[in-house]
Amino acid sequence: MLALLVCLLAPAFASEQAVVPTQKIPLFNGRNLDGWYTWLRDFGYQDPERVFRVENNMLRITGTHWGGLATRQAYRDYHLIVEWKWGGPTHGERKDRARDSGILVHAVGEDGAYRNTWLESIESQIIEGGSGDFILVGGKNQPRMTANVRMSPNGEAYWDKNGMPLTKDRGRFNWWGRDPDWKDVINFRGKQDIEKPLGQWNRQEVICDGARITNILNGVVMAEGYDLSHQEGKIQLQSEGAEIWFRKVELHPLKPTRQRK
Repeated sequence: MLALLVCLLAPAFASEQAVVPTQKIPLFNGRNLDGWYTWLRDFGYQDPERVFRVENNMLRITGTHWGGLATRQAYRDYHLIVEWKWGGPTHGERKDRARDSGILVHAVGEDGAYRNTWLESIESQIIEGGSGDFILVGGKNQPRMTANVRMSPNGEAYWDKNGMPLTKDRGRFNWWGRDPDWKDVINFRGKQDIEKPLGQWNRQEVICDGARITNILNGVVMAEGYDLSHQEGKIQLQSEGAEIWFRKVELHPLKPTRQRK
């Protein structure tokens, strides 16, 4: 009986074969959540409080419960473009802390693999003061990547294209200008922040090119990685205690000069 219930609740997935875009693919159509499914730490595949909803042709994530909205289809070798802005409130354990979310790419394995919340993946971070970081989100396996970095006195790794290579299978690579005095408080603004202030739209791009990955925020390269262990998978948008809005989520083919050989 339990197996039957799980089967009925679980979403119907597309083929596990990862799609390589040959033309623009709008992942969010502005009308509904077709092509996506929800996973919440407290409710599994159910979303009784409508954490993920479409309002005024935009995707609103309330942040009131932790989890994610994932594509049913897996993808590889693409240029992802996401336009997002912060809403107002923060919730729960992140009340009065920096607004937090994220874009998970190359997401694989069991739903909720990481702390019963997110897929095993590589995260293009969205957080006040840290948007553009990379985070390695573990599951059955630990994602691994290398980046050229400079190390701060407190042991933090900041992306630096001329820096020394560092390979990690957990934790975070900071974007190049993340404020060393970053504090986990709401409305944090760093001295070099590229992220726009509350209520303004940001354009975040993730270029996934074989074993390489690049984070771009508002036209500025924030961080790059290579020798990725994960090179294909679903895309998942996080709900992590902050209201956030999306008006565009779309995939583009890699430019011919960037396509993997």
